[in-house]
Amino acid sequence: MNATSVDEEFNPSVHVYEPHKVGLPALRPYFKALWQRREFAAEMSRTNIRGAHTNTFFGQVWLVLNPLLLALVYYLLVDIIAGGGSKIDAGERFAHMCGGLFAFYYFSGAMTTGAASVVGGGKLLMNMSFPRMLLPLSAVRTAFFRFLPTLVVYLIIHLLMGQKLRWPMLLAPVFLIMLTVFAAGMGMVFAALQVYFRDTTSFLPYFVRIWLYMSPVLWFAEQAPAKFKGFIQYNPLYPLIGGWTDLLVRGEIPKWQMWAGAGIWALVAFVVGSLFFMSREREFVVRL
Repeated sequence: MNATSVDEEFNPSVHVYEPHKVGLPALRPYFKALWQRREFAAEMSRTNIRGAHTNTFFGQVWLVLNPLLLALVYYLLVDIIAGGGSKIDAGERFAHMCGGLFAFYYFSGAMTTGAASVVGGGKLLMNMSFPRMLLPLSAVRTAFFRFLPTLVVYLIIHLLMGQKLRWPMLLAPVFLIMLTVFAAGMGMVFAALQVYFRDTTSFLPYFVRIWLYMSPVLWFAEQAPAKFKGFIQYNPLYPLIGGWTDLLVRGEIPKWQMWAGAGIWALVAFVVGSLFFMSREREFVVRL
């Protein structure tokens, strides 16, 4: 099918939508157009990467240096608070913080840039007809390619800290995929909310910072404070990042609850986020 026929099929001036209560478009032609416009989303992502100088040497150095310096600062703070008496090996703790922070900043970057994608692409929305979901998905793709160099740096840190390479580490990408799906769902939720509530941009950084402290990034999953264990396990990032660091840092297979929790949170976030986004996207141009 050529581009003209795709435009005609998706264009609301020729395609009649018959939404039910929540205002969803006809899903089959929507996802068909979404798939056929995937190269459009990829090109937007490449443009954003070039615009941020991420594909340059110094751009990639800063992407790695920023979370690495934060890991060092947090390591020193945690060590001071613990009085230097932590029972966990210092090298393992630092490797855990690096691996956790790299993953968390990937997630937060995908979510926050996805949240700003619709409002930031206002002129594009007013002049082109395409599935709006391409915008937050393109932002997730951008965040993923910005994250890739940190994996090489983590491997070097892992070896320098005296940590062994174990075969369960090969399963860590499974949790990375689930984290990506979860980030895409959350990005779509906040992208739709920001159209209606522009103060979301000011609120989101504080929300992300609190989420960092409540997630197993600065501490191992089993080290959750006793008084918080009752509800901290309901944090979606508890199984997602906890399973990621168990595999990547320790080379241990996480408990089945971690796998199930991570999969359920990723699926629920993506389904709810995409349905909520699609049900509202035809109002975006009017609201912008």
